[in-house]
Amino acid sequence: MLIVVDPTRVARRLRVRGVVQGVGFRPFVYRFANTLGLAGWVRNDGGGVEIEIQGSEPVLDAFTRCLATEAPPLARVDAIEPEVIPPDLSRKDFVILPSAGGEVATAIGPDVGVCHACLGELFDPDDRRWRYAFINCTHCGPRYTITRSLPYDRATTSMAGFELCPGCAAEYAHPGDRRFHAEPNACPACGPQLSLFEPHGIPALARDPITETLRRLQLGEIVAIKGLGGFHLACDARNADAVARLRERKRRPHQPLALMVGSVASLAGVARLGGAEADTLESPERPIVLLAKQPGCDEAFPGLAPDLDELGVMLPGTPLHYLLFHEAAGRPAGTAWLAEPQPLALVMTSANPHGEPLVQRNDEAFARLADIADVLLMHDRDIVVRCDDSVLRLRPDLPAAPGEPVGGGVQFLRRARGFTPLAMPLDASGPAVLAFGPHFKATLCLARGAEAFLSQHIGGLDNPAACAALDEAAAHLQAILSVRPAAVAHDAHPDYYSTRAALALADALDIPSIAVQHHHAHIAAVCAEHRLDGPVLGFAADGVGLGTDDLPWGGELLYVDGAEFRRLGHLSPLALPGGDRAAREPWRVATGVLHALGRPDEAARRFAHQPAVAQVLAMLARGTRCPPTTSLGRWFDAAAGLLGLCEATSFEGQAAMRLETLARRFGESLPLVGGYHIDRRPPADLSVLNLYPLLHMLADEPDPARGASHFHATLIDGLAQWLADAAHATGLRRVALAGGCLHNRLLAAGLRHKLTARGLVVFEAQHVPPGDGGIALGQAWVARAELRRGLL
Repeated sequence: MLIVVDPTRVARRLRVRGVVQGVGFRPFVYRFANTLGLAGWVRNDGGGVEIEIQGSEPVLDAFTRCLATEAPPLARVDAIEPEVIPPDLSRKDFVILPSAGGEVATAIGPDVGVCHACLGELFDPDDRRWRYAFINCTHCGPRYTITRSLPYDRATTSMAGFELCPGCAAEYAHPGDRRFHAEPNACPACGPQLSLFEPHGIPALARDPITETLRRLQLGEIVAIKGLGGFHLACDARNADAVARLRERKRRPHQPLALMVGSVASLAGVARLGGAEADTLESPERPIVLLAKQPGCDEAFPGLAPDLDELGVMLPGTPLHYLLFHEAAGRPAGTAWLAEPQPLALVMTSANPHGEPLVQRNDEAFARLADIADVLLMHDRDIVVRCDDSVLRLRPDLPAAPGEPVGGGVQFLRRARGFTPLAMPLDASGPAVLAFGPHFKATLCLARGAEAFLSQHIGGLDNPAACAALDEAAAHLQAILSVRPAAVAHDAHPDYYSTRAALALADALDIPSIAVQHHHAHIAAVCAEHRLDGPVLGFAADGVGLGTDDLPWGGELLYVDGAEFRRLGHLSPLALPGGDRAAREPWRVATGVLHALGRPDEAARRFAHQPAVAQVLAMLARGTRCPPTTSLGRWFDAAAGLLGLCEATSFEGQAAMRLETLARRFGESLPLVGGYHIDRRPPADLSVLNLYPLLHMLADEPDPARGASHFHATLIDGLAQWLADAAHATGLRRVALAGGCLHNRLLAAGLRHKLTARGLVVFEAQHVPPGDGGIALGQAWVARAELRRGLL
């Protein structure tokens, strides 16, 4: 038999890695290959997407280039690995093959908001998905929170139990349809359905759940709404009584609440936003964006963010949310109404009793929200993974990464829905490490190859339900990435649940466990994000973290080089009368300062209304139950207490946030002369920044706003001088700033400006939170450095 070989035909196998499953990548490859007249196939597998392609060499070159440059909007191509193979002359067409297995080296994409095409159908009365709350396509909708394992196919998601109707099946199978291989595809005939319940599981009398939900909201009731990744609690944001009841029932008296509006135009006269903020609000990730309030904001939305000058704002992120605003607008046809101001404005906050994890299941909602919600809007699609809303702000002084809105760099306060579990690139490949994070604002991080996968925000580990949520997230992260860690990392505090969970896994898998000091991990997270190699000078500033001397640290000057760190200095210690209780009652810290300044009688007069003031002064006089801390967070508390701004707090950072808001309202001021001095502390010869002179002056300041401004100006000046001296002494020019105190914009921007002016190069956490939400990334980075050094 004579075989004719076409000398112009070549063949390649392409391995495409990145976020390429569940984002329409296979349909894109199929259409592109057929447009170019190429033969072969494409399929999902554990490693990402595999392609075999045949044609002329120039066309294959163009095809390969365009895989990255023309990929679907939700795809992220990290690598294309080509391999030359013999051509198969019998193959004449290009097809999509069923998914294969194999070692997992890819990742599922995050949940994203509704695309414009789906919105057009959602509000088209002639479309079969008109007002269908679960509309989606390959360009939008749920991914991460409905997926149990990879490869990403319907059978491995919570849509497995919903059999496609003929219409949806035809869309799924048609290569030219944008729902081609859209795994959550559904319609009213075959997909999930809404239902409305009274508390304790009693069905509500409602012909249309959306119509009745809106009516109940307008009556001032509190509604639990099942969304992506969990439930929200919603109420009318303009109804002060409803907001107050929500705060009372949730036991959240002062912590800011997020606002959901139907459009950017609805924010006119409420919040200041430019093009970058508008683009971020309207981005597919649909984060909560912190915006500066305009005058009249607090009158329009009473009680949402008391005593603060920022408001967290979000736009609808799911079809269900959009339908509430559509109902309030009178059910207009088309999408033109979305560009107009909308009358409806909703408080949208996480549906979880105080301190507990996000409500995930329907039965959970009935049990845990019965005393909070007046009515529950639910559906029958399971949430596989809890995932809260992401929270971020734009800072004009930070560099913007490629693809970010022009006008400022992004800085996360909470990284979750829309971004989890997108991988962060690392500077080098290494063994798999699972880091269990801290105790507060807990997250996990799994380092695999040259990538780090951060879990969603989990929260504080103060109760059994939260600890169970951490365990579930750890198991799911390992399962969805198909990784057996070679080591675990954890905080150096032996009593944290995250530490115990890491040690239990290490014991079960017979792998090493690596303890990482809290503030070392803070700086390491910045090094990991910016892929810094070699030593850096670090300043870690937060509320608390256990130091190597078993004392609470929180204002630390560090030398960090991979697995190695040295403490170069710290802030002057403050007394904490009553221990941890002082962190919740700034008047106690202020009393400790006045006692240290030789003014105890003044403390007795100033805080005479506090029943425990005599006891606190007695403890200070005896030196009992008053552990010292170097925490910058407590210096903020002391200043707030001395200025009369906040004597007791109901959430972490409350005193510091009020202090920052008041300082910004007052405006800039000069540092107070003699407000600090830098000492050397034997025997370790540590550099100590002493801010007691500043607090001595603030104690006599009659104007709290002026005092807040002077505090920030003097603190920034002192820190900048302290860091500059350390840079000169060590020869280091790179400075990493980290810790929860760096959420303070005045502090972070002021330090960056002064240090840059001194010729130093400043790095901050941006795509992971500066606070404890980024700790797990730093732990994983340090653990890998230890493994590379061969210490374990």
